[in-house]
Amino acid sequence: MPPTARPEHLRTEDARWRGALAVLGEMRRTPGVTRAAVAQRLGLSSGSATDITARLRDLELLAETPAPATGRGRPTTVLTPHPNGPLVAVVDLRLEDWRCAVAALDGAPRIVAADVHASRAPADVVGAVAEGVRGVLDRYGDRVRAVGAAVTATVQHGEVVQASTLGWDAVDLGVLARDLPLVIGNDATLEGVAEARGGAAAGAATALHVTIEGGLGGSLVVAGRPVDGATGAGGEFGHLPFGDPGLRCPCGATGCWELNVDGRAIARRLGDPEPADPRTYLLTALSSPDTGVRAAVARAAADFGRGLAGLVNALDPDVVTLGGLAWPLRTAAGAEFDSAFTGGLMRFRRAAPPKVLAAARGDDGALHGAAAVALDLFLTGTGLTAWAERH
Repeated sequence: MPPTARPEHLRTEDARWRGALAVLGEMRRTPGVTRAAVAQRLGLSSGSATDITARLRDLELLAETPAPATGRGRPTTVLTPHPNGPLVAVVDLRLEDWRCAVAALDGAPRIVAADVHASRAPADVVGAVAEGVRGVLDRYGDRVRAVGAAVTATVQHGEVVQASTLGWDAVDLGVLARDLPLVIGNDATLEGVAEARGGAAAGAATALHVTIEGGLGGSLVVAGRPVDGATGAGGEFGHLPFGDPGLRCPCGATGCWELNVDGRAIARRLGDPEPADPRTYLLTALSSPDTGVRAAVARAAADFGRGLAGLVNALDPDVVTLGGLAWPLRTAAGAEFDSAFTGGLMRFRRAAPPKVLAAARGDDGALHGAAAVALDLFLTGTGLTAWAERH
């Protein structure tokens, strides 16, 4: 439901909690922020900031500890999530394995369960992941307020409709959440959210994130929110027709870009069979001293740089972040990547192209992103009212 169509009773709840939500938002954005800094950023008087934080402390939403002395002036406190406060459960369902974590209001995921896939059968894999989530819910009870899931799949209208690298079509993940609010996102999209909100792209108005794992994905994030398109399936950059039109992708299209840059591309150029695990194959190739392998890696890096330039031309980001094996590919064949990237940019962009940076969240990017969007579900007037009623 778009913000302009929110029912009157929901808008009233948000207004009731406006100050509290603003303070909690600052705590999320800046771990270790002080009450004085929050008051300054939000234009609150010292008394108002003290009153709001006291209310949040009583509700076990945040805790306050004395801030280190910095000289003259009134002492202040550091705001942190309350040790008994609300949590979200987050899942990262990947090509080879899955992980389950919990995150408090600071959005930092703490992994509590993980395993490799016991089977490629969707029901078996989803069942195992659901057991991990149930363990979290059994342990933390009603402190868990929402569930966020990152999946290596295409997500449309909040549901998995295709996971070509896993060999899956539509899969129902509703079993993960019991009766809790559930948000599902493509893993690369959620990595982009994590980078834009607190990673390498923090502070950028428009950030482009691209990652390579067992395929290529990404997202365009504007003001901290991904541009998902009309149905939520936006950001499938790996399926742009930047590749060989004679190659058919498991997604059903021909000429997909990812077929030129991931482990399948390296194997094909070396005359090897298509690897069952393209990520591990590419990772091994990136460190190989073999001349033939290095040439194949250089071609993949050039194809990657050229396609990335096309995205920059079309989307005009402030900054580009590279996750997964995208950054190692870029650095393993830097000259080839740089030449293709620069050559693919429109002439007016070459004097000041956007920075291309390594993603800061690393292997946990999708978990951070899933935590962020799950917390968005909870941190509303309605969510805080429900939490307050349990006290």
